[in-house]
Amino acid sequence: MATMPVSASGTPVLILKEGSSRSRGRDAQRNNIMAAKAVAEVIKSSLGPRGMDKMLVDSLGDIVITNDGATILKEMEVEHPAAKMMVEVAKTTDTEVGDGTTSAAVLAGELLKKAEDLLDSDIHPSIIVEGYEAAASKALEYVKEIAIPVNPEDRETLKKVAITTLSSKIVRDNSEMLADLTVDAILGVSRKDEDGSFKVSLDDVKVEKKAGGSTEDTKLVKGIVLDKEIVHSGMPKRVRNAKIALLSCPLEIEKTEFDAKINIDRPEQIKEFMDEEQRMLKDMVERISSAGANVVVCQKGIDDLAQHYLAKNGIIAVRRAKESDMEKASKATGARIVSRLNDITPADLGEAGLVEERKVGEDKWVFIEDCKNPKSVTILIRGGTEKFVDEAERAVHDALMVVKDVVTYPYIVAGGGAPEVEVALRLNKYAEKVSGKQQLAIKKFAEAEEVIASALAENTGLDPIDIMTELRHKHEAGEIWAGVDVYNRKTSDMYALNVLEPLSVKEQIIKSASAAASSILRIDDMIAAGKLKEPSKPPKPPSGEESSEFD
Repeated sequence: MATMPVSASGTPVLILKEGSSRSRGRDAQRNNIMAAKAVAEVIKSSLGPRGMDKMLVDSLGDIVITNDGATILKEMEVEHPAAKMMVEVAKTTDTEVGDGTTSAAVLAGELLKKAEDLLDSDIHPSIIVEGYEAAASKALEYVKEIAIPVNPEDRETLKKVAITTLSSKIVRDNSEMLADLTVDAILGVSRKDEDGSFKVSLDDVKVEKKAGGSTEDTKLVKGIVLDKEIVHSGMPKRVRNAKIALLSCPLEIEKTEFDAKINIDRPEQIKEFMDEEQRMLKDMVERISSAGANVVVCQKGIDDLAQHYLAKNGIIAVRRAKESDMEKASKATGARIVSRLNDITPADLGEAGLVEERKVGEDKWVFIEDCKNPKSVTILIRGGTEKFVDEAERAVHDALMVVKDVVTYPYIVAGGGAPEVEVALRLNKYAEKVSGKQQLAIKKFAEAEEVIASALAENTGLDPIDIMTELRHKHEAGEIWAGVDVYNRKTSDMYALNVLEPLSVKEQIIKSASAAASSILRIDDMIAAGKLKEPSKPPKPPSGEESSEFD
């Protein structure tokens, strides 16, 4: 702890608030590195298909069981500022590429662990950071060199990439079936630009989940699933060759926005007033019917009388649909969202082969499917328990993201730690050409890169030292794709085993991990404000006495 500054007269100069704490220099660095390493250590055992799951219980007693790095770190509610930076690493990786969150946090932790050795040798943090940045830049170059370009529409390759991601999740037994669904979903909503590249928005793939049934009941709906039921029992429950109207306006008589009074002189006027309301609602339904619609999805409310008229016309109606669902329904069916009923025309209607209300678990949902060329699709996930379905949803999200990554940036590498060991080998050779202390930082970066393969071996029950020695030997002999085969518990050619990952995931892991490690290493002063004190309560009077402000 630093000594307190004093003025010339010897009076202490207070700079920080009372209760603030400060750690400087090596203390601050060690403290931060220790916190980041602790976070990396927590999730290290969840890496790979043989990785373990974590059970996280929040303050309300809700349980999350997962091996998804981003979810583990988010649910842990870490307090330490440096540990929070590790959570940011996982979040960024998850947002950008959807997978590799555990790897990014584990690599960041290992980079800091290796940096500690250099700090102990009195190497300045700035030199370590410069070395790490140079190594990260070269690592990105090397991983791109070994990457294999693929056809973004090659269904088989995309399926192998999805299976690789799903094989480390709770749904690994159904990975083939789920991989097919995710590939179909992404290729269904992708669009080709003029330059030949593909654009994919994950918002166009709606993922709905419902506990019940088994994972085999998970299905891809070429359209949209609305978690709403048909509003009136007299409406048909099933319509083929549907013409769909999407309304963002209510099918109700809108109340005036200001206070209004109606003076009624005789009883007949009440009937006239109600008849006019009835005529207006009937007119609304007539407009929908005359446009040719037999299905209505309304974002607002539908009056009971309007429901009656819709039912009489044989029109299915759903009310209070979410705005996001309205947009997805528009993309799926080709309908235009109508904001004024007076403007509705046959050209505004969308089409679907089938609209049907079905029971899903205990609820009734409306399925709009068999759309001709849907630009939005739905994956309905089923599973035995609520917790299983939640984890299955996270797995499907990761699979959708990696397939999207390959479609939009069509390069792949093999998994099993193979690219990391190859990059480490090349970085060591590059370090020999660098002079000064930076060389030591680059060598440490290379050592840290090997942590992915080492952790995979450890989580499989293998001896990491033996496996790493064997892998280095194979890579030096030119076997680029030699990695940890977790299923057969040995080293194998991972490309031949179809263990494939997107290049963009590997690039993001290097970028996120090196940026986080560099940020933490640059900190040499930690100033923490004191905790807010609760307002002090007035002392209680002794028992048997009454207190009064007038005493």
